[in-house]
Amino acid sequence: MFARNRTGFRWGAIVSALALFGTSLLPVARSAAEDKKNEKLAEPITKGQRIFTCGHSFHVWVPAIVADFATKAQIQGHVQIGVSSIGGSKVIQHWNKADEKNEAKQALKTGEVDVLTLSPIFFPDAGIENFTKLALEHNKDIRIAVQPIWLRWDIYEPTTKIPAKVDHNAITGEELRKRHAVYFKDMDEFIRELNKKQGKTVLFIVPAPQAVIALREKIIAGEAPGLKTQEDLFSDALGHGKPPLQALVAYCNYAVIYRRSPVGLPVPNILKQAKLGDQEEKLNRLLQELAWEAVIQHALSGVRLSADR
Repeated sequence: MFARNRTGFRWGAIVSALALFGTSLLPVARSAAEDKKNEKLAEPITKGQRIFTCGHSFHVWVPAIVADFATKAQIQGHVQIGVSSIGGSKVIQHWNKADEKNEAKQALKTGEVDVLTLSPIFFPDAGIENFTKLALEHNKDIRIAVQPIWLRWDIYEPTTKIPAKVDHNAITGEELRKRHAVYFKDMDEFIRELNKKQGKTVLFIVPAPQAVIALREKIIAGEAPGLKTQEDLFSDALGHGKPPLQALVAYCNYAVIYRRSPVGLPVPNILKQAKLGDQEEKLNRLLQELAWEAVIQHALSGVRLSADR
C-alpha cells in the first residue's frame, strides 16, 4: 500500500533542495507581499517523519499519497508506521479498540511516532484528548495533525436533516463557507483549548475542507483545468473523493506534516488515475497552490508563525 515510486526523481531532488532553504517553488519571481508573508513561516521539516494514521473514508487514503509525495520530494526516512481504519468513525472509536488489537496505542507506546494524524467528524470526541495524552507520555515532541472533514452531503449534520437528494453542483462557494462555519469554529476552539491544557502546541489543523471549498469555487468560475463541474470531485452524494480531491487533501496533509510547499512536485500517482490528458499538469499545479494557500492562511496549521505557536 505504501510502496514508493521513483517517478520524477530529478524533480524531487530539486524540490527537496529548495525546501531546505525555504525557497518558493514557483517558477516566476515572487512579489514583495509573498516575500513578506514567507518571512512568517516556520522552518520546513527536512527529516522523514514516522507517521501513524487513524481515520475513516475521508482520510485513510491520505498516507499512501503523502508517501508518494515524500518519495518525489526525496525526503529520506519517511515511514508510515500503520493505519487504523474504521468507516464513518469518530476518533474515540479508534481509542476504544481492544488493547491487544489497538495498533495505534501500541505504536504510540514505543515513542517512535513523530506524527499522529486524526480525522474527527463532529464533537464531542474524547478520543482526540485521549490519544494526545498517551502520545505525549511516550514522545514529548510528537505532533498531532487533525484533519477535519468537508461536510458530508454538503450539510452540517448536527443541525440539518440529510436531504433526500444531493446536488453538489447547485451550491455556491459562499453557501459552502456558511455551512462549514460552525464546524470550523468548533474545531479551532477545541484544538486551542486542548493545546492550552497541554501547556504547549501539540495539535495542528490540516485545513483540507477549506482547500476543497476553494477548489469548488474555482470549478464554478471555470478556472479548474480538466474539471467541468463540482460533481467531478465526488464519487457519491456523501462526498467521497475522486482522485483530484484526494490529491488536494493529501497536499494539505503533506504541507502540515513537513511545513513545506507542495508547489512544484511532479504529478502524483493518484492524479494520473483521473486521466486528464494535457490538463493534468495544470490541475496539479492548481491543487498544490490551493493546498499551500489554505495551510499558510490557517493560524493552527503550524506552518504560519502566530500567537497560536
